[in-house]
Amino acid sequence: MLGYAASGRRDEALGIIEELKKPNSRTRWNSLELATVYAALGDKEQAFALLEEAYDERSASLPFIQCGPDFDPLRDDPRFQDLLRRMNFPD
Repeated sequence: MLGYAASGRRDEALGIIEELKKPNSRTRWNSLELATVYAALGDKEQAFALLEEAYDERSASLPFIQCGPDFDPLRDDPRFQDLLRRMNFPD
């Protein structure tokens, strides 16, 4: 799914997301994983909404957003810096 998003295959990526959201889906992606896909698609609003969910869920993987390339498209947004600040990371 992330591969589709990163390669510009938006419709395929969104189709997979919709399948994963169905109640009978066998695979459950967490908020942080879905946020990476939306960041790759350039959908900052959805990416930040999911990052906030991950923050509220206290996702154990959330600290990795500061060093991984998946969130490069969001780094210049003040909401990203605010999230890092709330996680007690320096600016």
